[in-house]
Amino acid sequence: MPGITSPWSTGAVSLTSAWRLKGNRTRYLMFLGALSFAYFSKSLSGSYMKSTITQLERRFDIPSYLIGVIDGSFEVGNLLVIAFVSYFGAKLHRPKIIAIGCLLMSIGTFIIALPHFIIGRYEFETSVRWEINSTDSPAPCPKNSAAIVAQGSVLPGVPNTKCEGESNMSMWIYVLLGNVLRGIGETPVQPLGISYIDDFASQENAALYVGCVQTISVVGPVFGYLLGSMCAKIYVDIGFVNMETISIGPSDSRWVGAWWLGYLIAGVLTLLSAVPFWFLPRSLPVGQKGATRCTPEQTSFIKDSPLLENKYPADEPTGFLEMARDFIPTLRILLGNPIYLIYLCVTIIQLNSLIGMVTYKPKYIEQHFGQSASKANFLMGVVNIPAVALGMFSGGLCMKKLKLSLMGAAKFAFSTSLIGYFLSLFFFAMSCENAKVAGVTVPYDGMDVLLFDKPSAFTACNSDCVCSANDWDPVCGEDGITYVSPCLAGCTRSDGSGSNTVFAQCSCVGSAGNLTARTGQCLDREDCDRMFPYFLALSVITSFIISLGGTPGYMLLIRCIEPQLKSLALGFHALATRTLAGIPAPIYFGAIIDTTCLKWGQKRCGGIGACRIYNTAAYRTAYLGLTLSLRSASFLVCIPGFLLLRQQVRREQRNAVRGALANGGAEMEALGKDETADREAAVVPETKSVREPVVRDTEGSQPTAEHHSRDRETRL
Repeated sequence: MPGITSPWSTGAVSLTSAWRLKGNRTRYLMFLGALSFAYFSKSLSGSYMKSTITQLERRFDIPSYLIGVIDGSFEVGNLLVIAFVSYFGAKLHRPKIIAIGCLLMSIGTFIIALPHFIIGRYEFETSVRWEINSTDSPAPCPKNSAAIVAQGSVLPGVPNTKCEGESNMSMWIYVLLGNVLRGIGETPVQPLGISYIDDFASQENAALYVGCVQTISVVGPVFGYLLGSMCAKIYVDIGFVNMETISIGPSDSRWVGAWWLGYLIAGVLTLLSAVPFWFLPRSLPVGQKGATRCTPEQTSFIKDSPLLENKYPADEPTGFLEMARDFIPTLRILLGNPIYLIYLCVTIIQLNSLIGMVTYKPKYIEQHFGQSASKANFLMGVVNIPAVALGMFSGGLCMKKLKLSLMGAAKFAFSTSLIGYFLSLFFFAMSCENAKVAGVTVPYDGMDVLLFDKPSAFTACNSDCVCSANDWDPVCGEDGITYVSPCLAGCTRSDGSGSNTVFAQCSCVGSAGNLTARTGQCLDREDCDRMFPYFLALSVITSFIISLGGTPGYMLLIRCIEPQLKSLALGFHALATRTLAGIPAPIYFGAIIDTTCLKWGQKRCGGIGACRIYNTAAYRTAYLGLTLSLRSASFLVCIPGFLLLRQQVRREQRNAVRGALANGGAEMEALGKDETADREAAVVPETKSVREPVVRDTEGSQPTAEHHSRDRETRL
């Protein structure tokens, strides 16, 4: 019958709603998993890039500042498109834009590996060459120029004719261009992904979900550095050369690992991460989720529900010209928020410190503590990065459990950063002595007199040898001192082949001379071996404490602005940090590190190549001093930020109290009107008994003219 609701129809509607809600939850979890995998892939590629810094330096014979340019080119790619992607992407199909970005990241990663397949084999710098199964070994210390020419070496000061038409070293341009494309593809992942989560997640779970995604993005570098460690152990031209002819090992400053292999693996993973986003909807219904948590009164006016004040309504089609017209006014409103600007300045300064420190930390471990590139990457992956991941997750969990307010999140992030800063000061005490290299750090007589200002590779013991001072083919003498080359060590005979070669009758080794030397640099540094475990332990502790404030600080960025500006605020934040931190930090950190170099490699066609050995004390002072100085400046900027944030919180509290009082007064007035009407109705009960009920409109207004007419007819 009409007007009667069938229980079967009610059950069908309930079942349909349940299935729809379950489908929405499944799609949301699918997006959360896809975004986590995309974060994992992009962070793996980024960390692998940083793990190959020393490999790229040696392969392309470039200094550290140029490696900083290559590393910063990723941020250049972000800079080109991030503002437009963040603003326009929030109004378009966000999952598909993220999928396109992952596809571009994959293509860029493959381009980075391209130079390996189009350039020749790697030929490391050496002054003496020998072959397996050869009974006649060339003399390491030739007595005349004819012997040098016979060995295929180049006379000092004579240009190398083999470098004519040589363009292999400029192949680093492909690495730079591939990294730019990778940066363009990474642009939509963070701002659109985080805003998508915050739009369709409940307010109490948004911080935890963001913390989970951020944690996955920190787990990616673990595998990135482990992949870098594995590839650094493999020779760059593995499969194309006879490894018995290779006289250097992974701990040698001329060793180049299979850097290209990791980029192929990372490219495949990034390509796979793009697939799920093609099957996700543009948006998820928010109303049903909100209705399950609201009272009946709030359900009637779900758009005005305070529980959904930070959520977007259903996306409506918007014209491109209309969006472009609103861009500048919207950006002006965003930049007019003083708290957002101060937060931006603080993060820019701190990210300068963080990016510069992380970029060159594996190299610092290599040069300062004498570790191989493979071991440095392995330790970064299994020791340092997990501490950061645990700190990020713990920070999000603490924010959820403690229910931190806006001011509480700011204080929490500041406190953890300050504690980590004071702990980092102890790194200055963890020092190592410089490696003893004859003619570079110590004189040939072995005395502990440093020669940084007046290096001299030539002395009386090798005056009879015609040697090149530009070569770097170190040998370790029995006296524990490293010599730049067997020729400069005065060695006149060599026995064995490859890495097992032993040089004999070395006139410069030892006070008496005529001792032996073996290939490679002396690695026995007892002071560094004792100090290195303490360095690792302190590094883990400081990384964990500092990363505790990562998620609360990120949620502070989201909550200090208007909800409709979230995507633009996140995008502009990423734009500013990449422009003012991601691009310049690796460059000027690398340039400052280059000033501490004691021995530069030599390119075939002239010019300096990669640095072979650094002044350890100067390296430590420059690297750690610059890192902590930037963090000190960021703390000073935080002071006005806290003052403004406290004022805003108090202003919002006063407004909330006034609003509550105003609403309470309106309710009391409405109750007074209702009581007056009841008293008037009680005065004429006989009229009310014969009169039809007075119908009021939905707004509670007075009876209409039709109602008055009916009343008159009843009286007659």
